[in-house]
Amino acid sequence: MLAKRIIPCLDVKDGRVVKGMNFTGLRDISDPVELARYYNDSGADELVFYDITASAEGRKLFTDILKRTAAEVFIPLTVGGGIRTVDDFDRVLKCGADKVSVNSGAIANPSLIGEAAKKYGDQCVVLSMDVKRVNGQFRVFAKGGREDTGLDALDWAERGVGNGAGEIVLNSIDTDGVKQGFDLEMLDALAARVSVPIIASGGAGNMEHFAELFTHPGIDAGLAASIFHSRQVDIHELKHFLREKGVEMRV
Repeated sequence: MLAKRIIPCLDVKDGRVVKGMNFTGLRDISDPVELARYYNDSGADELVFYDITASAEGRKLFTDILKRTAAEVFIPLTVGGGIRTVDDFDRVLKCGADKVSVNSGAIANPSLIGEAAKKYGDQCVVLSMDVKRVNGQFRVFAKGGREDTGLDALDWAERGVGNGAGEIVLNSIDTDGVKQGFDLEMLDALAARVSVPIIASGGAGNMEHFAELFTHPGIDAGLAASIFHSRQVDIHELKHFLREKGVEMRV
């Protein structure tokens, strides 16, 4: 049985880590380089770095801060934000990323996933989806949750995996920053449609939420930001807590 993963997320804007609720009301949290060092030492299995305004601002991801962040971590690093071409994959990987997350860029150019998977391998390509309920449908949003694409999230996920995405991050806009638990309904619907690893994002408020998450088949990792940034939940303690609950963890 594969160990479940605990993944902190750095949402970076103007070179600082920020956090909001339902993708709005962003507050300054910390320096990404310092936080990356902390998470590397605190038992995190992986780290995610999102340049959250790159797509909306139509620019490339800031590589200087990424290089300094990558230099602090010796765990797998997934990087996203403003990834539109295979050249963007190349640039980010050369800065120290192990995996590259695509969201708006893949919506604008669906062939990007296949091109990148062919060049770098499926394991390098992460399809990140920002999803919100609209009229009873799970709908994909682009540009940092600002733009309703009209795409059905489950169909889009299936298509992305078919094109070569090796992993999916499901960010529920509905539960983001609310701390009332992961969006299990949305995650179950996704797990029924794809067979690649799924990373759940949005809604973690305490250790029990992770324990509940990992009772759901097909969910491989829990991603969170504010509860880890605020030290409300310590990753070492969380892993021991989950192991006591019978969840396979690397501790």
